[in-house]
Amino acid sequence: MADAPALALAVLSGGGLGAVFFGGLWWTVRKAVAARWPALWFAGSLLLRTGLVLAGFLLVSGGRWDRLLACLAGFVAARLVVTHLTRVRADRRAGPAGGACHAP
Repeated sequence: MADAPALALAVLSGGGLGAVFFGGLWWTVRKAVAARWPALWFAGSLLLRTGLVLAGFLLVSGGRWDRLLACLAGFVAARLVVTHLTRVRADRRAGPAGGACHAP
């Protein structure tokens, strides 16, 4: 069983990996909507983000299941945080009736 500092570091690392993954997804969606070839944006982003996260999980875990689980917990927590932050940002841009702001 790993000691507490190693598990705490794994949770923080998982949070960082999750922030990169889900923040990158949010950024990709915003950029790909206006891109000429959005499929390339999505495919490239998926490969890059997934590769980074898998390498990070392998590095953080060091082959130990408890560190891998702690890293996964941080990753999931980052998903919740990024989802909340991007939802709040989208709500601020919505009109007074709660609808999306767009041209008629």
